[in-house]
Amino acid sequence: MKLAAVDCGTNSTRLLVSDNGRSPGIERLMRITRLGQGVDATRRLDPAAVERTVRVLGEYREVMDRHGVEKARVTATSAARDAVNCNDFFDAAEAIIGTRPELLGGEEEGRLSFLGATAGLDPAEGPFLVVDIGGGSTEFVVGATEPDEVVSVDMGCVRVTEKFLRADPPEPIELSQAISVVHAHLDDVEREAPAAKEARRLVGLAGTVTTVAAVELGLVNYDPERIHHFVLTRAAAEDVFRTLATEPRADRVHNPGLEEARADVIVGGAAILVTVMRHFGFEECLVSEADILDGLVLSQLAPSA
Repeated sequence: MKLAAVDCGTNSTRLLVSDNGRSPGIERLMRITRLGQGVDATRRLDPAAVERTVRVLGEYREVMDRHGVEKARVTATSAARDAVNCNDFFDAAEAIIGTRPELLGGEEEGRLSFLGATAGLDPAEGPFLVVDIGGGSTEFVVGATEPDEVVSVDMGCVRVTEKFLRADPPEPIELSQAISVVHAHLDDVEREAPAAKEARRLVGLAGTVTTVAAVELGLVNYDPERIHHFVLTRAAAEDVFRTLATEPRADRVHNPGLEEARADVIVGGAAILVTVMRHFGFEECLVSEADILDGLVLSQLAPSA
C-alpha cells in the first residue's frame, strides 16, 4: 500500500511517500514555506504564508497522485497551534490536497517524531533523548523503545530569530540573550522530563540539525544517505554555529550545505542545538533523516489506524 505523510511546519512543508512503511521511502520532499512568519507576534497566519504553503500542497498532491497514494495523514504543528485563524488555512489545504490537516499537540508531535527516529535504532543504545528542532517549537522525548517522557517547548529557529536575532549578523548581545532564553527553557525540560539527564544518546531531527551536519560535511549537493546517522560532534556543531553566527546573510549563503531559504533562521536553530548539547552534556549528536514524517507513515500501519 502506498502511504503518504505531509507535515505543515512553522518553517517548512514536507512530504514523505512510502511503500507500506518501508524505509527510506519512495520520495521525500521539503519546501521552505515559512507558514509561521510573524505568528509569534500577531497570533495569525499571514495570507501570503498560507498562499505559499497551499501552493506547495498542490505540488505534493500531484506527487501523491503520480505514486498512487491510497492513504495519507496531513498534520500542522506549532504555527497553526498558535494562530487564531488556523481553520482558514485548514479549509484551503483540504480543498487542494483532499485531506484536512490534523492539528497536533506538542506531546503527540514528539511521540510521532520519536516513533520515526528510533525505528531503525538498536534499543540497547538507549535510552535516547530525541530532540526535534522545529520553526516554532522543539520537542524533547526520552525513551528506549517507547516515549517515556515528552516535553514540547515554544522555541524554534523561526521564533528565536524573530524575537532575538535582529541584526545581520546578530550582535553578540542578541546571541547571548537567545542562548540564555534557550537555557531557561531547558531548565523547564529538566524539571518536566528528569530522565533527559540520564539519556545515553542524543538524536537530532529536522532541518536545523541536518543543515548543520551538511555544512560540517561541506555538501555542495544534499545527500540524505550521508546525513542519516552522521555523528555530529559538539566541537563541530560549535564551529559551524560560530561561523554562521559571525557572517552576514550575504556571505552565509555561500556555505556548502546551507539552503539559501534557510539562511536567515539557521543561526537561531544552531543556537538551540549547541545549547542543548552544552546543557545536557552531550559530546555528540546522532543526526536522523527519519522523523515525524516516518512516524506518521508508521502510525497508519498500526491496527488502530
